[in-house]
Amino acid sequence: MTPTALIERELATAEAARHERNDGKARVCARRAVAHATEAWIARLSIPGWHGDAMAYLRKIQEDASFPLPIRQAAERLGTPVTRQHTAPFATDPVADARLIIAYLSGILSENAPQ
Repeated sequence: MTPTALIERELATAEAARHERNDGKARVCARRAVAHATEAWIARLSIPGWHGDAMAYLRKIQEDASFPLPIRQAAERLGTPVTRQHTAPFATDPVADARLIIAYLSGILSENAPQ
């Protein structure tokens, strides 16, 4: 399965889970979608030092000042555990945050694609 297909499958599952009010599953699927996008980004650009699971990728994005602030903030929200979500000082939409990060990574891929 292509990275794009994997990403779309995870986002669709996240959307379905959100509509079923299963916040935990929606967040997990949204995180996995970001992980697939990050792995495609890493593979394409040969980024050194980026490895791990979905949460590790979100932490890296959150801490990397080369990413725009809205992308880092989306990574922070998406990485916030559900148990802390209700006390967090922000509203969360894991699917929207995942789509924002994925769109950014995809844009980087497009800009750096060979012509």
